[in-house]
Amino acid sequence: MMGVVYHANYLKYFELGRTGLIEDIGYSYVEMENQGYYAPVYDVQATYKKPVRYGDEATVTTWIAKNDGLRTVYGYQVTNQNGDICVEGSTTHIIVSKETFKPAAFKKVFPEWYAKYEAIKVKED
Repeated sequence: MMGVVYHANYLKYFELGRTGLIEDIGYSYVEMENQGYYAPVYDVQATYKKPVRYGDEATVTTWIAKNDGLRTVYGYQVTNQNGDICVEGSTTHIIVSKETFKPAAFKKVFPEWYAKYEAIKVKED
């Protein structure tokens, strides 16, 4: 209506960034599900700085902001074709059993994946 991307669509961009990061480092969310686990969103944060307008090209940059063995926090930055930061945000995910939906320790269930996240996690100053 206003010529800009609807605010909730940025959550879809976050999801694309997260699944892209997972694939880029050699893992698969589908394989996680095949092994009996889900990684639902526990929390989501978004700060809207500038709208992405219809016709703009948006880029999502994704990183591991926190990985404590139970929760993983993914950081996101959505920029337009001019490099302007449009949205910054994060999603927090936990691992749960498909059968019971009870939390499982990421570092215990997927130790190699957890270790990879630790290796690429953005270090806080």
